[in-house]
Amino acid sequence: MNDSSWGAPTGAGQAGYWGPDDRGPVQGAGPAGPAYDAPQAQQTRPMPIVPDEPAYGGDQDDDRGAARLSGPLFREEPPQARPHHMPQAQPFPAVPQNPEPMPDASQPAPPPQKKSAGRDLSAAIGVGVGLGVVIVASLFVVKAVFVGVVAVAVVVGLWELTKRLEERKGIRAPLVPLAVGGAAMVVAGYVRGAEGAWVAMALTALAVLVWRMTEPPEDYLRDVTAGVFAAFYVPFLATFVTMMLTADDGAWRVLTFLLLTVVSDTGAYAVGWRFGRTKLAPRISPGKTREGLLGAVSFAMVAGALCMQFLIDDGHWWQGLLLGLAVAASATLGDLGESMIKRDLGIKDMGTLLPGHGGIMDRLDSLLPTAPVVWLLLVLFVGSG
Repeated sequence: MNDSSWGAPTGAGQAGYWGPDDRGPVQGAGPAGPAYDAPQAQQTRPMPIVPDEPAYGGDQDDDRGAARLSGPLFREEPPQARPHHMPQAQPFPAVPQNPEPMPDASQPAPPPQKKSAGRDLSAAIGVGVGLGVVIVASLFVVKAVFVGVVAVAVVVGLWELTKRLEERKGIRAPLVPLAVGGAAMVVAGYVRGAEGAWVAMALTALAVLVWRMTEPPEDYLRDVTAGVFAAFYVPFLATFVTMMLTADDGAWRVLTFLLLTVVSDTGAYAVGWRFGRTKLAPRISPGKTREGLLGAVSFAMVAGALCMQFLIDDGHWWQGLLLGLAVAASATLGDLGESMIKRDLGIKDMGTLLPGHGGIMDRLDSLLPTAPVVWLLLVLFVGSG
């Protein structure tokens, strides 16, 4: 139906009729009154059937619906009354309020950021090499000097641990009996073996209980529990290092223990930093990955086979494979254990004594739980002599 048929005037004696439609008379289309009645309307000529094609010729008239007029003559039809041949107007697409700017092809893309190790590697390597020289020199020159180095490391580690406990949690584990008992524990393990280490551990725990009695009783149980834990965690585990030293090839056993632990940590760091994708324990240590653990196991097993074959008396390479696997597992668990402690305390490092490493306890974390594992496996493989 073209526009001229909408409300067009009729001839004499005829009323404007809209044809067969269910809408009824449209407002304003013609005069209301006697001129329009049903009999007269039935005698009028019916309207021609409108073709389905748009009157304006296809898609070129799509914009005409965008400017619909309003008013009685141009009232919008409800959806159920719209003829099937009239397309329903589509809403305009929403325009985002803050559209993203188009990339400028003239400017080069930013270079990819290089992975960061998170620490001062030059300082860490320098400190690590210095500590290695001191340990190896004392290990092969005079064994008693090495025992003294272990005792000093234990005392400093106890100081860092008790200091952080007091600062972050208000736990006052008595340092004096811990330091004295810890040094005595290391010496007793070297002189008297496992029996001496257990006796020194029991006496240290008793000293912690008595020493804390000199202060008010509030939080007594909490403080002494932390003190006994510190005595077991640091000096008692360290006594297995000095017990390894008592064998005929004790220096080589200790060197094997140190090499395997360092190689395990290095393999985990190198492989995890380069290929790490899957987190190992994100809630404890977000930086550790499963790929890094595989690197630790691989490096430690190869190093273990070489050390057992060439450094340990009566050792075999297959024993070194088992030893390396056990070291990688214990070193990883030890690292995660101290990470759990540091997360609970809300700190990153236990201290700042060693540039690039943190504190002494940050270096002992994987060594301490590995010492009894290596001591036990070496005794099983080649004996205690």
